[in-house]
Amino acid sequence: MLKECNEHGYFRAEMCPVCGDEGRFLMNTEELDRLSRTMAGVLRHFPERFDLRMDSHGFVSLRDFVNALQGKQQRYHWVRPHHIVAIIETDSKGRYEHRDGMIRATYAHSFQVDLDLPSGGTPDKLYYPTTKEEVDIVLEVGLKPSDRKMVHLSRGIGDAVNAGRVRTPEPVILEVDSRGATEDGIVIQKAGRTVFLTTDVPPKYLTKIEVDLSEFPPEKPVSEKKEERKEEGDDEAPVVQELPPEE
Repeated sequence: MLKECNEHGYFRAEMCPVCGDEGRFLMNTEELDRLSRTMAGVLRHFPERFDLRMDSHGFVSLRDFVNALQGKQQRYHWVRPHHIVAIIETDSKGRYEHRDGMIRATYAHSFQVDLDLPSGGTPDKLYYPTTKEEVDIVLEVGLKPSDRKMVHLSRGIGDAVNAGRVRTPEPVILEVDSRGATEDGIVIQKAGRTVFLTTDVPPKYLTKIEVDLSEFPPEKPVSEKKEERKEEGDDEAPVVQELPPEE
């Protein structure tokens, strides 16, 4: 559920987590999930389907985006700009950005875009999920982008585990020596609260680690996540080189 507190802004809960106020209702959980998936599809993969003009940094006009939603899909007749801003400001993973009346996805694009993201302050270690069938190949050839334009790395082990479950119930986690990579000239950019991007990661910076998956309960059943992604056009084809960390 998405609501707005007069004093503390937007929040996703029954009551404001700061003051306990009931807040103003904006949308229910089903509406929030569906609209978020539509945003991901449009801003990451197919702006042209909604007749949106995207600049070189991946931004589109917020007003044009809302008008396109209303015009293309009747179920979004109620959406207003503040609904989109509320989704962006409360997204726990920082998937989107709102700036000067423009919005964009901050990562996971399937087309070329100059995100111009910050590259400082990268943690010494980052993480990447793969499968049991592919781990040996990845360790041999390294990480390279495939259907997405950048390699996506996760801030924490739990983030990588949850990302990996999009493809397999038991992901294998690789630890990335991001400190060593950056010292050797590899640029790693911060895209969201838990996601970092780079062009490639050579094998020497990758190590397979043992992870107790029971410490990280699934956010949703894998089948449900896959079905959601297919529904809104945000599905991943199986690839060897890269698996997206989260959606």
